[in-house]
Amino acid sequence: MCARYTQIRDLRALLELVQCRGGLPGWVPRYNIAPTQEAPVIVRTAEAVEVKLMRWGFLWSWASAPSECKPIINARAETVRYNFKDAFARRRCLVPADGFYEWETTLGAKRPWRFTLCEEAPFCFAGLWEVWRPRPAVQPELFPPAEGAIRSLETFTIITTTANALVEPFHWRMPVILVGKALQAWLDPAARADDLQNLLQPFPATLMQRHPASGYVNRPGFEGPENLRAEES
Repeated sequence: MCARYTQIRDLRALLELVQCRGGLPGWVPRYNIAPTQEAPVIVRTAEAVEVKLMRWGFLWSWASAPSECKPIINARAETVRYNFKDAFARRRCLVPADGFYEWETTLGAKRPWRFTLCEEAPFCFAGLWEVWRPRPAVQPELFPPAEGAIRSLETFTIITTTANALVEPFHWRMPVILVGKALQAWLDPAARADDLQNLLQPFPATLMQRHPASGYVNRPGFEGPENLRAEES
């Protein structure tokens, strides 16, 4: 599972690696990204690879309203090519990160731990994205959109796989981590479905590490660096 993650390191190196056009003006370090919040996502459009802000929590395009379906924060690697057939074929994305949180329950209390690569280098989660648009009115001239109405929403989900040996004591699932050539391969519009499926594997435990984090992580709106300081939990 992946319910919180961090995006602290500068994104420029990742964007250059996938030959992303432009940057992300106003980007700031994120220490506790939570579902329903907006976060940078790398996508391939018809024109180029670019970075967009999207809301975490995949909404089906067929929903008549965002409230009609529960946002999907994680999609299972084992079934994603079938359950998200169109998005898997056409709307794959990379979700930049440098760590994610899982929880240990001790004496009834939930203690967060942060999982990173061994040198805390940035990486990307494998993801899918979707665009939800409101259904047009039958007679738009008689029923114009209300002021402040939602026009459209771009949303994403993070793909998960079985946990490796480092994560398994905390949760049986973990996010799919992509690095190096796998980043370009995931965005390749000509990639074969079987080749894409082969990318959705647990990341080697020997290349990862974990550290206790602060209880502040339990507060979805708390974004400060204090999240990383275990002594303040």
